[in-house]
Amino acid sequence: MAEAYFNAVLGVVGESIVAKLLDAYASLEGTPENERESRMRQVIFGDEKLGPIARNVIKLWYIGIWEELPHVWTETYGAIEKNVPFMVSAAAYTEGLLWPAIGANPPGAKAPGYASWALPPQISAH
Repeated sequence: MAEAYFNAVLGVVGESIVAKLLDAYASLEGTPENERESRMRQVIFGDEKLGPIARNVIKLWYIGIWEELPHVWTETYGAIEKNVPFMVSAAAYTEGLLWPAIGANPPGAKAPGYASWALPPQISAH
C-alpha cells in the first residue's frame, strides 16, 4: 500500500510539499530515540503547513481515506483541486492499519472463517 498511498499524497499536494515533508523527516535522522517523538511534534506535526498533511498521511495508513485538509490550511496556502475526501482503493480499506490495531477484520472483507462468530472475540492485551 505504500506506493499507492505515496502516489495519492503526491497527487493531492504535489511534489514540492511532499519533498518538504520528506526533508523535514530526514532532518530528524540521528535524533536520539528518547527525543524523537518530541522532535517530530516540533518539526513536522507542529508546522502549520506540514502538520495537517502529516496527520492526513497517518489517517491514510489507518483508514485508507484521504481527508480534506482543514479550511484554515487552504485559506492560508491555497486551495488544491484534488484535496477532496477519497478512498485510495478497495485494497486500502481491507489493508488499513485500523483492523490489526483493534484486532478485528474489516466488515465485508477478510472473513475470519465459518462459524467464527460463535466464539467471543479474542482481544489481546499489549
